[in-house]
Amino acid sequence: MKNIIFDLGGVVFARKRSECTEEFARFFAFVRWPEMPLFWEEYDRGTWTIDRVRDHLCEENGCSREKCEEYLRMAIDMQRPIGPTEKLLGELKAAGYRLYVLSNMSKEFIEFLRRFPLYGLFDGEVISCEEHVVKPEMRIYEILLERYGLNPRESLFIDDREKNIVAAETLEINGFLFDHTDPEKSCRELRKRLL
Repeated sequence: MKNIIFDLGGVVFARKRSECTEEFARFFAFVRWPEMPLFWEEYDRGTWTIDRVRDHLCEENGCSREKCEEYLRMAIDMQRPIGPTEKLLGELKAAGYRLYVLSNMSKEFIEFLRRFPLYGLFDGEVISCEEHVVKPEMRIYEILLERYGLNPRESLFIDDREKNIVAAETLEINGFLFDHTDPEKSCRELRKRLL
């Protein structure tokens, strides 16, 4: 294995549950649904603006524009590196692996995440809102392989959604299903496999 490809949300970055109120967690419960709702998928694809998402969430939740704006801003601002993954990324980089990002992510979220020093460890990235295609659509995986000249058989893709792993495997990219509820365990397993 030479190339390690990371999803971002739930694998490299997340909100700390302890910092989220029950109401806030309920408001964004859809991000953990088995199927991402269409409006959020289109936001990740870059075809919906944050204003359109806000208006949709206001209608869905029957709450004020101000509250939706506050919660969307909090959802971005509360993102932090996941400790075990941050440590693992440093170890993988030191071991000589090439590190990549392949993530469904909207413009506002990715602009925020790129500010973290941790993001500088990556050798390349493919972000859905910039390509107008989302996982598990085949084209987004192909873009990554083509752009960086990656051999899929020498690449491992880490994601917390099984359907995204299955899609990668159809292109002969190796997959690892990351458990976002127990990142420590997932990172231990990855360390055994790669280091």
